[in-house]
Amino acid sequence: MNPGQGDDADPLAADTEFARAARGYLDHLSVERGLAANSLSSYRRDLRRYLTFTSGRHLTTPEAVRPADVTDFLVALREGSPTHPPLSAASAARTVVAVRGFHRFAVREGLASDDPAARVKPPTPPRRLPKAITVEQVEALLVAAGARGNELSLRDRALLEVLYGTGARISEAVGLDVDDVDLVAGSVRLRGKGGKDRIVPLGRYAREALDAYLVRGRPTLASAGRGIAAVFLNRNGGRLSRQSAWTVLRASATRAGLTVEVSPHTLRHSFATHLLDGGADVRVVQELLGHASVATTQIYTLVTVDRLREVFAAAHPRARD
Repeated sequence: MNPGQGDDADPLAADTEFARAARGYLDHLSVERGLAANSLSSYRRDLRRYLTFTSGRHLTTPEAVRPADVTDFLVALREGSPTHPPLSAASAARTVVAVRGFHRFAVREGLASDDPAARVKPPTPPRRLPKAITVEQVEALLVAAGARGNELSLRDRALLEVLYGTGARISEAVGLDVDDVDLVAGSVRLRGKGGKDRIVPLGRYAREALDAYLVRGRPTLASAGRGIAAVFLNRNGGRLSRQSAWTVLRASATRAGLTVEVSPHTLRHSFATHLLDGGADVRVVQELLGHASVATTQIYTLVTVDRLREVFAAAHPRARD
């Protein structure tokens, strides 16, 4: 059986030692490691794929799994099946990481004597450079967001100014509460991955947009709700969702006439790229983005190097063919 095939029953709910071990691992990730809900959802999906595969081979305990089984699972992920499309290298790698973590957990908990996944290497995804838009495109996007002049327009402009002005992830932006914003100091507290908070400065434009929204826009939206603490509210007074924030961005990009694909992460990428273009130190950008490792941030330096190479090739008399 291939990953993703099988009946509609949830393999994680099965009454087998394997399924109980997988549920224990998810509990460990939630309680002891404090993984965010989105990360837990990804692990749960990956383990469902794995349990579907192992049950197809009649492997009912972690102890029964051999390295060849894990390798075959990886091959099946990449090849796909008539009912399940093949996964990209990045998606397959993420799934294998979940499987490796599960088997390490099983050994630590005494559920298996050996780790069959230890020597199975996840596929290496191709290195993709982040996509950034120009400063001029960002400005057009922000102007379009605030063009309607009502409370929703004030909210939309403030939201996009925060995304671009702080490099926040979309979940961090919509997760902001009023107490997280300090307009006097010009900063916001963002709640990042793994429950790690960071204080990020607000530039003048983002500060002014937030101030205008909090004074003239948010009270109107809040009057329709129950007085929640969220900064960004929907028209019913509830917290703006990630999906609604996506809609705000797409609508603003359309009004701005942008022909490039724009996502909330595009603004985060643009924030980092424009900072580095302006001479910011990569470790400062790392802190602002909330990256655990500077290696994650350094991929943005490749974007800048590529741009410098293009300018050099176009401008230097000895660079031309």
